[in-house]
Amino acid sequence: MPRHVIAALFATTILSTAGAANAEPVFNRIASFPVASNLPADVDPGTETSSEIITASQDGNTLIYSDSPAGGIGMIDITDPKSPKPAGFINLSGEPTSVAVAGPDVLVGVNTSESFTNPSGRLAAVSVSDKTEIASCDLGGQPDSVAVSKDGKFVAIAIENERDEDLNDGALPQLPAGYVTIFDLTDGAPDCATMKKVEMTGLSEIGGDDPEPEFVDFNSKNEIAVTLQENNAIAIVDAATGKVTSHFSAGTVDLKNIDADDNGEIKLTDSQDGRRREPDAIQWIDDDRLITANEGDYKGGSRSFTVWNKDGTVAYESGPSYEYELIRAGHYPDKRSDAKGIEPEGLEVATFGETTYAFVLSERGSTVGVYDVSAEGEPKFVQLLPSGIAPEGAVAIPSRNLLVTANEADLFEDGGARSHVMLYERAEGTPSYPMIVSADKDGLPVGWGALSGLAGAPEDASKLYAVSDSFYKNQPRIFTIDASSTPATITDAMIVTKDGEPAKSLDLEGITADGQGGFWLASEGNPEKEIPHQILHVDGRGVIQEAVPMPKELTDQSTRFGAEGITMDGDRLWIAIQREWKDDPKGTVKLLSYEPASKEWSAVRYPLDAAEKGWVGLSEITAHDGALYILERDNQIGSAAKEKKLFKVSLDGVTPGAIGSELPTVTKEEVHDFLPDLKATGGYVVDKIEGFTFASDGTAYAVTDNDGVDDSSGETLFFKVDLGSSM
Repeated sequence: MPRHVIAALFATTILSTAGAANAEPVFNRIASFPVASNLPADVDPGTETSSEIITASQDGNTLIYSDSPAGGIGMIDITDPKSPKPAGFINLSGEPTSVAVAGPDVLVGVNTSESFTNPSGRLAAVSVSDKTEIASCDLGGQPDSVAVSKDGKFVAIAIENERDEDLNDGALPQLPAGYVTIFDLTDGAPDCATMKKVEMTGLSEIGGDDPEPEFVDFNSKNEIAVTLQENNAIAIVDAATGKVTSHFSAGTVDLKNIDADDNGEIKLTDSQDGRRREPDAIQWIDDDRLITANEGDYKGGSRSFTVWNKDGTVAYESGPSYEYELIRAGHYPDKRSDAKGIEPEGLEVATFGETTYAFVLSERGSTVGVYDVSAEGEPKFVQLLPSGIAPEGAVAIPSRNLLVTANEADLFEDGGARSHVMLYERAEGTPSYPMIVSADKDGLPVGWGALSGLAGAPEDASKLYAVSDSFYKNQPRIFTIDASSTPATITDAMIVTKDGEPAKSLDLEGITADGQGGFWLASEGNPEKEIPHQILHVDGRGVIQEAVPMPKELTDQSTRFGAEGITMDGDRLWIAIQREWKDDPKGTVKLLSYEPASKEWSAVRYPLDAAEKGWVGLSEITAHDGALYILERDNQIGSAAKEKKLFKVSLDGVTPGAIGSELPTVTKEEVHDFLPDLKATGGYVVDKIEGFTFASDGTAYAVTDNDGVDDSSGETLFFKVDLGSSM
């Protein structure tokens, strides 16, 4: 069967089984577009790119995004939204900060500042059809957000004149002060002579003489909502007169039961009182209600979003509830715990059918929270969407049932994902993501991430076990998974302990049940950090009963790439070593054998496929029905990923050789290609497919490792694997 057919069938299976039955239409991702695809042919393909703020043409068939590093705007043809195509790049000789469509044109705020103290910028008008700049208005300062009124009469630009965060620790004031500019529009083009400059000074008790307008948005009455992020304030401006009609403080939030410590564990025991909201994006829900994403930037960040009445009273405060949704889905960025957590930053509000949704973007958790805000009162959480790394902007196209996010991070130089634009469609069905979530315990979600190994429970076909790797250095855990639910549910998390404390210096990469209620675990070592390569025997409470170091004749030849999986076959344990050690012939790795009864070590050699780019190594090993199933992958991501496969090694006639002797080489048979599975939800191919196992009824499962949401989108894919006749 062709791979594209397999992928389509897999996606259909996900859409028909993931999540509870849902009578209302839902959003599911249908495509991703790497914005590097828009680079001209004569430009180095490794050039940094970024999609930050995004908008759509009047007919909804073209997306336009700002690309600050590349110095221009990119366009994407989404006539077929499931197959987006490059539509060109326009160089604007500056740093585009925001885009907004006005009739046939797109208006772009372009930063041309020489320095923080000498800011400058312009408003460029570009014809969407001709892809040429047709007008430009001087702004007198550094622009940030750009918004066009719903009737097409006005454009507003937040002139931030941002501070230098390295000067005096970024303390305010740092003049010149920011302001808002408003231009009249005629058929989408700005009339430069009509510019109104709206002063923002004196509106806040925090740095009031140095306002830094961040974001602007219009309601249908041509009132402009403006966030003054660092000043922790919100203002309302009348577009026709250019007058500030009201303003109010964004106030503070008392946060309870959060993780405020970057210490390699997710522990919701901290509090932060009086936390300034410092909102970034702001959107009108209707003419009387507003919503803000409270990213923080100066001395705040409440990890929340807030719904406001126009008079400045709080209609709803989310507190950490949105963050909890990310924790349940494995998207919590623990390394940001001591900063601003998930950092809600971007927003979009749009009405699809009879439902008005607020789409809340988490910069650090790389997700979109979808909320029904149709009625007054508490918004209703609808679903969580996976996005690329660091979603910055979003645009809804209700006429085509589409939502689009722009994800700014480009980690190409570090071997990570490119900046991507992602497309979602609202349709009948069920959510395809998340595929695995955690249950609550004592009223709070169980934190998890970086799943690096899977094992089936011998006594229960619905139960699996998983471990997380060294990212959670102070929280080595064994997770219990109910694989019968959709999405699969992490029902328990058990700490691996030694002497009554969480065991230290572990990098758990593999797990297998010992058949007696306990487990064997594989912990990858690192000679450079004097962390031992070892396997561990733990009881059913996670207490280490025995630590078994690998023999010296093995570890003398080791590198930092060690054990990546462990499995039990009868009375023998098999351990997969990820990459070549010093004594391995190039292109081969060891499968180690350990017999607990005799404490004897032996090994065989396993031949690796050649890497097209980077390296290829092992990520998992599972014994089943007289064979070993081995997960082999490259370390590439996105379009560069070529090798994500499952191989079968028959154990018939295989006798491991003694360590130090000439080792036999096993024969492998490819039984599954994971690339179609990893593409099935419309995202780019993630790097680390790390876990594979069989349940006790023979059902096969796989899971990816999300790196603890560190320079990662945080996506975890968990799915059944159809091996067909290969078993």
